[in-house]
Amino acid sequence: MTAVFWHRGSLRFRLTFVFGLLFFAAGLAVLAGTLILVENSMRYGLSLAFNSRIAGLDGELAQVILDQQQGSDEATKQVILDSMRGNLLAKGGLTVLAVGLVATTAGWLFAGRLLRPLHQITATAQRVAGRTLHRRIDLDLPPSEVKTLADSFDSMLDRLDQSFAGQSRFISNAAHELKTPLALNRTLVEVAMNRPDCPPEVRQLGENLLAVNSRHEQLIDALLMLARAEEAVGERVPVDLADLADSVLDRVTPDTVTAETATVHPDLRAAPTTGDPILLEQVVYNVVDNALRYNVPGGWVHVTTRRTPVGAEVVVTNTGAQIAAHEIPRLFEPFRRLTDRVSSARGSGLGLSIVRAVARAHGGDAAAVARDGGGLVVRVSLPARPVTPPPTRRH
Repeated sequence: MTAVFWHRGSLRFRLTFVFGLLFFAAGLAVLAGTLILVENSMRYGLSLAFNSRIAGLDGELAQVILDQQQGSDEATKQVILDSMRGNLLAKGGLTVLAVGLVATTAGWLFAGRLLRPLHQITATAQRVAGRTLHRRIDLDLPPSEVKTLADSFDSMLDRLDQSFAGQSRFISNAAHELKTPLALNRTLVEVAMNRPDCPPEVRQLGENLLAVNSRHEQLIDALLMLARAEEAVGERVPVDLADLADSVLDRVTPDTVTAETATVHPDLRAAPTTGDPILLEQVVYNVVDNALRYNVPGGWVHVTTRRTPVGAEVVVTNTGAQIAAHEIPRLFEPFRRLTDRVSSARGSGLGLSIVRAVARAHGGDAAAVARDGGGLVVRVSLPARPVTPPPTRRH
């Protein structure tokens, strides 16, 4: 129980509780010491007062008077001491209680002020967890332990930001460099295939090479999209996920549905949000394309867009193979598919990775759950579009 108290709960509450407990313990100790000192002083004073009445009398007479009044004097002393003790305990206890409550309240306020920099560090860490590495604490305090912690955290964020930025630049530069030879290879193969004396075997080989080349180009485009998606979104414009989904269905449905014999059932309701329209359209495209590619003959795909209490979302449900629950988080990792990479050539394995990266860059998220009977339910959630007040008219 003690370990739970010291390691769980609000640090501000624990500090206030400890400070208050120490104050009450110190106050009770002072009250007890005061009571002992006052009682000893009272006993000494009462003894002097009662003994002064017989001072100056003959020794035998003083002894007789002292023997006669000793019992009544002791009773009187005890009454006086009891009255003093009760009065001191009552008033002293109330004083300790009142001052203790004031001190505990002051401790609560001061603890909150002292812990405010830690709350600022926590808020920055939470924003960083939301993939905003460009945020910094910039704690404006004199040199102290908390200031050192904040500066160390900022230095760590600087190194992480530089590392991630360098990784994104490397992916982008490498992808651009790879696209040039691929385009050259495609041109050479097409020229060789279009020669009049091209034999059928060479033409068949050229078609296979063009298919492989096209797959590599798609992979590079996906890598470029992933690198761009992991960066912070700059200017955002109002968009509606329903409009984006409608455009995607017009573009993706004919070819894919013919290949997989799946039917699409759209339920597109207004889902306003803000962001990069190109990236968000790519999100919807990837989710729908993934649902159509990994489907079963005669299956179906439900595409739903709607407004939620906290924002907007697009939900894509499809039929397909049965997926274990522990396999679903891995689908959002790069180059992960429902089957192994060798036996499946239906995608690059970056579709859902791009979906989650774009959603998180916009302040949302993407998740998936297994559907009863096979298939997936992929849900992409995005923040609500901020309400802008109407312009003020001049009178």
